[in-house]
Amino acid sequence: MTKILIAALAASTFLVPAVASAQALAAPVIAIVDIPRAQTQCTACKTALTQLETQLAGLRALQASLETPLRTEAAALQTAGQALNGRAPDAALQARARAFEAKQADAQRQLAAREATFQRNRAHVLQQINTRLEPAVASVFARRGASIMLDASQTIRSAPGLDVTTDVIAALNAGLTTISTTAPAQAAPTRR
Repeated sequence: MTKILIAALAASTFLVPAVASAQALAAPVIAIVDIPRAQTQCTACKTALTQLETQLAGLRALQASLETPLRTEAAALQTAGQALNGRAPDAALQARARAFEAKQADAQRQLAAREATFQRNRAHVLQQINTRLEPAVASVFARRGASIMLDASQTIRSAPGLDVTTDVIAALNAGLTTISTTAPAQAAPTRR
């Protein structure tokens, strides 16, 4: 009988700490943050996004200003080509066609360079926002005593009281007062 009692006592010493530690877990404190809203609604973010929209409008205006004369020239060349009725084009028409192709290639280069600059600027803006967003999220996480924080896009439904996006935006406003919308110049490729 003593052996059974000692065995039971020994087994209970292993089980009691496991049960006690399972009971010691605190209830989780869940917070929800809408990351895209925080990235676009902070004060500096709004200003930077407006400036990026202006840059994009300038890119589209450049595209229109380059396409209009090219479209006109292409139509004129097509009309001249149709007027030949199968005959070979003369030297003047061939020169016009070559000049058109050169203008078209130049326009494509200009647009590609401007598009690349815009994309670098956009990436630079997002990098600045995301660099400051993580500390803002961490500070709200700590201040609210959260044990888990989820992006709103990863939840199906949540109570409004769990949403801390406004707090994250306030923290982001405190830590991010300005955003540069011009990316640093790219390093020139090295020649070997």
